[in-house]
Amino acid sequence: MPPEGGPHAGVVLSGRNGDDGTKAFYIHIEARPDKTDEVRQMLQDILGCVEGEPATGPWYAVQYSPTTFGIFEVFPDLAGRQAHVEGGGGKIFRDVERMNDILVSPAHVYRVDVLMSKQVFTAR
Repeated sequence: MPPEGGPHAGVVLSGRNGDDGTKAFYIHIEARPDKTDEVRQMLQDILGCVEGEPATGPWYAVQYSPTTFGIFEVFPDLAGRQAHVEGGGGKIFRDVERMNDILVSPAHVYRVDVLMSKQVFTAR
């Protein structure tokens, strides 16, 4: 991996595909301090893509600190997750020039298995 802040591949992927079943991505994103607005726009752009993806289920963009963001997105199976990778959301992360401009280091995409979930909010 290149030194932090230098040119990078835009995204790094870890984890395994494993057996079919409910899948997810957890994506860790570290913005350049002066590029947080651009990272928020990138998240908005990704949301615009996933809204049209029938196999992308729950999708969340989160912020942990002034420069640390994340995405958690769920898919019914391996095919749904792969369709997302090949679609607009994946295309955004493949824009290495944009990623180098706004991210300190590559976005770290973790492939994860969903073991359990609660799919809906209950009334208060």
